[in-house]
Amino acid sequence: MPEQVAQIEATLQAFATACNYANSVVKSQTTSKTTIQNLVYQELRSLFGLSANLAVRACARVGANRKTAKLQGKPVKAFKPTSADYDARIFAFREKDCTVSLTLMNGRYHIKMNLGQYQTGKLKGKKPTSAQLCKHRDGSYYIHIQVKDTPPDPIKSNQVIGVDIGRTDIAVTSEGEKWSGKQITSVRDRYSRTRASLQSKATKGTRSTRRRCRQILQRLSGNERRFQTHQNHVISKTIINQALASNAMVAIEDLTGIRDRTNQMPRSKTERRRSNSWAFYQLRQFLEYKGLGAGVGVIAINPRYTSQTCHKCLHIHPIRGESYRKGKGFKCGHCGWHGDADLNGAMMIKLLGSSVNRPEGSKLFCSLRAVESPYHSCTQLGGG
Repeated sequence: MPEQVAQIEATLQAFATACNYANSVVKSQTTSKTTIQNLVYQELRSLFGLSANLAVRACARVGANRKTAKLQGKPVKAFKPTSADYDARIFAFREKDCTVSLTLMNGRYHIKMNLGQYQTGKLKGKKPTSAQLCKHRDGSYYIHIQVKDTPPDPIKSNQVIGVDIGRTDIAVTSEGEKWSGKQITSVRDRYSRTRASLQSKATKGTRSTRRRCRQILQRLSGNERRFQTHQNHVISKTIINQALASNAMVAIEDLTGIRDRTNQMPRSKTERRRSNSWAFYQLRQFLEYKGLGAGVGVIAINPRYTSQTCHKCLHIHPIRGESYRKGKGFKCGHCGWHGDADLNGAMMIKLLGSSVNRPEGSKLFCSLRAVESPYHSCTQLGGG
């Protein structure tokens, strides 16, 4: 309805303006939402016409954004009229007629929702207490409703599935299942070439050509990201379902900071772009939250030496010295085991995950006996 659209637009604009005002008036080092509220609450209500709880939510938004910016070492960006936060006092969901009740600028409005089957199932029998009103790039309005579920009790098991995450193969499990990254690399390269061509044309040519190129760039924006997100959803769901069927936990590598380390290495521009667009952290997040919902524990282990260690004899191969890697192959110079390098990594992650998961303590440790090899050799004792 036109009246509802006008009210939503006015509310989003007032909320964003109030956030920008609070951010400019209150000292930048103040991050407590309560302190911000005590300083500007009355002004937000009188200057921008916000209801009591919308003014409180605006103060909380500024405080949360400041904390995030402080952690990242960056200033708070200007707030845009694209979203507003709601709590139980100014938002309600009615299942019987599939509507939401929202407090807008001139009062309370009941707005009809267009729900899919998935959303209907998630909201059935629930009484959510918080939501976010959003305006997307396509001009449509959405209500993001937060639903709380009680997770099931975590599985208690000594069984572990190791997952090696990489770029050539997105993920390889210790059970032998793998997902190739060839398609994702191909799609990313195609989008990169398309963007470069359109950006070049958008800076020259006729006015209509430049405008058309900008329109195509805007339409393509997010396509690559959504494709990668879909792939990570599929992979993570398959791994968690496999762990659930096997009554096992999932062990992955903690790759935090890997981009900072790899960017210091000499590489081509193409390899740098591919590495920096690698969505490994998103895959880890998907595994963790899907595992939480299914009762499957996800363990993050230290990735040090996982790709250099033979999972059979635990011999650690130095980066310089013996030649244990050839392409995607791995050959142990100590026990002679050979096979897929990513599978070896997944098996090693499984061993480390199993070791960490056992209450009696680690079963992986180095032998202190003298060895003939010039390199240090580790031995697995007692199983693991």
